Amino acid sequence: MRRFFAIRGMASAMIAFAALIVIYVVFGLREPNVFSPVNIQNVLRSMSKYLIIGIGQSYLLITGNIDLSLGSVVGMSAMISATLMTHGTHPMIAALIALAACLVIGVINGLLVGKAKLPPFIATLGTMFTARGIGYMINNNRNTDAIASGIGKEAGDAFQSFFYYGKTLGVFNTFWVAVVVFIIFFFLLSKTRTGRHIYAIGSNADAAKLSGVSVFATTTKAYMVSAFCAFVVGLILCAQAGMGNMEAGNMYEMYAVAAGVIGGISPLGGTGLLLGTFAGAAVWQTLENGLNMIGAQVGLQRIVIGVIVVFAVLLDVVVRRGTRKRIR
Repeated sequence: MRRFFAIRGMASAMIAFAALIVIYVVFGLREPNVFSPVNIQNVLRSMSKYLIIGIGQSYLLITGNIDLSLGSVVGMSAMISATLMTHGTHPMIAALIALAACLVIGVINGLLVGKAKLPPFIATLGTMFTARGIGYMINNNRNTDAIASGIGKEAGDAFQSFFYYGKTLGVFNTFWVAVVVFIIFFFLLSKTRTGRHIYAIGSNADAAKLSGVSVFATTTKAYMVSAFCAFVVGLILCAQAGMGNMEAGNMYEMYAVAAGVIGGISPLGGTGLLLGTFAGAAVWQTLENGLNMIGAQVGLQRIVIGVIVVFAVLLDVVVRRGTRKRIR
């Protein structure tokens, strides 16, 4: 058991899972419909978007960086794929073109932060506006028509079913998409050299560089992971609406940060597990769902979640200070 909790970030992840259980039970006792199978399925589907973007942001938080462009890249992905499909492009081709555009933003972020040494807040603030602008311009500053108008009802329904409305084993496909993304990037972060390098530069970039780690290449890879996750969520939002919305993904970069830090991903870098991001996304969505079920005002929902995010970061700072004192 000691070895289990000694894993970097495991204790925080388990605390997040424990908090999830407590929150779920409390809301369920107040409103029994929280426990209904229909509500559980809806929660799993809704949390999947937060989990996927949380994975992308978590990679960057572990490196000690951040991606403010993530939400705008989500919107760009939705608009590019939807616009192409309304013009008759096959969904697979439309998705590949959207993926390429998103990865370009990821590479640019990596160049600006890893090579030009710009502060990540400033660099990704610039690409945030750029990506959102592309999303606006791709369809002449308006939302798209229904994707079925271009690719046909059958293909449109298949696309929407695969990413949002369809079910496999009684659970919405959106959740299974999120699980696949989680497994892939959990493996890459925990079992590969790139994953070790991500933790290394987050702990001490200078020491990692002296050890032979390419800070630029690793940072760029992390930003490309974030861009890929944003691309996937863009497709999900496109499937959900059946069209492209210029405001899709608005504020998602903040939701991604919340999912990560609630699950124990340190915004100071070097610490955290994607298992915690999974718990953080579930906590976020359970809180949102539970507060809705009991009729809480939207403002109160935002206050509660905001307080939890600040508390999670404050706890991380306190723990780190205590660790440094023990080392000294």
